[in-house]
Amino acid sequence: MEDVLEVYQRPHDPARPVVCLDETSKQLISETRVPIPAKPGRPARHDYEYARNGTANLFMLFAPLEGWRQVKVTDHHAAVDYARVLKDLADTHFPAARQIVLVQDNLSTHQPASLYQAFPAAEARRLVERFEWHYTPKHGS
Repeated sequence: MEDVLEVYQRPHDPARPVVCLDETSKQLISETRVPIPAKPGRPARHDYEYARNGTANLFMLFAPLEGWRQVKVTDHHAAVDYARVLKDLADTHFPAARQIVLVQDNLSTHQPASLYQAFPAAEARRLVERFEWHYTPKHGS
């Protein structure tokens, strides 16, 4: 935990932005009945029944000292999806950064190896070197 706390105490450096990454899976649902609208003195009413419409994976990226955040929605929660998010982070959102300080949890897909699963070796290596990797301890976020 000390490693992550040290990262958070660093002074702002636009050449080395600190970006926090996390992800979650969300169930997509829809109403099965039309809700009863609100009336004066009475709140809107919704039936407890719903239809399940699959799931979506959300990657949340947050650079607090840059005043920047981004949510990337994917169909899957796979190493290749994670790798594409990192490529987009490096090449689209922070292309001028010398290195991106990445703070994330220790999920099995949150590893440099995921870049090698998604891209040719030379491209994966280029991306690995764009990041300074820091992991939050289990139950530490």
